[in-house]
Amino acid sequence: MPARYLNFRCSLPWLLLLLQTLCLIYSFFGFPDPGDVYPHLYPGFQDVNHMVIFGFGFFLMVLRRCGFSSTGFNFLLIVLGVQCSLVMEDFLRFLGLQYYEVDLKSLAKAVVSMTAVVISTGAVLGKANPVQLIVMTLMELIFFYISRWINTTFLQVPEDLPLTHVHLFGAYFGLAVTSRFPEPPPGLDKSRSTPKSDLFSMLGTVFVWVFWPSFNSLLTDSSMKAVLNTYLALAVSAVAAFMLSALTSKDGKFRMTHIHSAVLAGGVTLSYTAHSIRHPWIAMILGLLGSVITILGSHCLQRCFNPALKLQDTSGVHFTFGLPAVLGAVASVVLHVVETGIAQQWSDLSSLGYLVFVDIGAFCQTISTALITGLITGLILNIKLLKAVHVSKYFDDQLYWEVSFKMISD
Repeated sequence: MPARYLNFRCSLPWLLLLLQTLCLIYSFFGFPDPGDVYPHLYPGFQDVNHMVIFGFGFFLMVLRRCGFSSTGFNFLLIVLGVQCSLVMEDFLRFLGLQYYEVDLKSLAKAVVSMTAVVISTGAVLGKANPVQLIVMTLMELIFFYISRWINTTFLQVPEDLPLTHVHLFGAYFGLAVTSRFPEPPPGLDKSRSTPKSDLFSMLGTVFVWVFWPSFNSLLTDSSMKAVLNTYLALAVSAVAAFMLSALTSKDGKFRMTHIHSAVLAGGVTLSYTAHSIRHPWIAMILGLLGSVITILGSHCLQRCFNPALKLQDTSGVHFTFGLPAVLGAVASVVLHVVETGIAQQWSDLSSLGYLVFVDIGAFCQTISTALITGLITGLILNIKLLKAVHVSKYFDDQLYWEVSFKMISD
């Protein structure tokens, strides 16, 4: 194997050692005493932790020769990124930008923030080497925390609500990063899936589906309402996924790619409003619309949008997370205006205009920051120092893992 790929032994372990040492040193001097509060969060935190590590790890297993990388690198990035998230939260406290205490809620916020990184990883899966993925994780966390700080400080968005933008930020950050990588040659055999990889990926999807109500309700006050609304939206989006898959395929059969993506659309769409929707039928309609926009978007994006911009969205994060997140952000603005307008009997239109300005401003700021910083990150990841993988070596576990010949042939 060429020496440039063997050089990962000289770079990756030492980079991991450096980052882990820095986290240890900072935690020794910087972290306050852990607070023994929020014990009621542990069941939900455990669900979200399972969902992010196990569920997303298998969800990303869509390529025939990239299974080790999807599950292994996902686990590595999460356990490293959660520590870095805690450091960043404490650094903001040190700068006096926000109050912070190390407790179960701060750990839950760190895991939720890592969802953005996991989604972005799905867009560059198989193209970025481990060093590039670690650098991308660090940069994305920094930019995501900056985006959260802008929303809470300048737009006066409540502290926990900017975390609901993780899907939006992660999807468009990942798309911007992957646009800076060379396009693989057409017809590359390693870039396709197999029935085995589709089955494992669907296993991850089901796992994420089961725990998504805990994800939407973890940091909200109205947790039971969020669980109910999220589950109903997920159920409707799953039914609609099967229906639309049969209607849109040429032979009337179900397509696993449709089911794999669209059954989660309801959970993504309700990430903004699960805690505030009063009538379950609204959540069910949003789940239906999320599934529709996912399946129809996959047709349009894969045939028109992605080839024109020379994007290869490896795991389909745009139509799985990006488009439903946009729909959810728009729906939150509409529902917020309608609810406030009815409460005020439409008497104070200036306050309604201010609410619309804040909600739309937070959405535009998040997606703009994600795209701009993603492009910058993509350019940095392709410098010679990080030893970018050649396009002929894309989507192959053999570069980084010990793989048996039988697994390669399968």
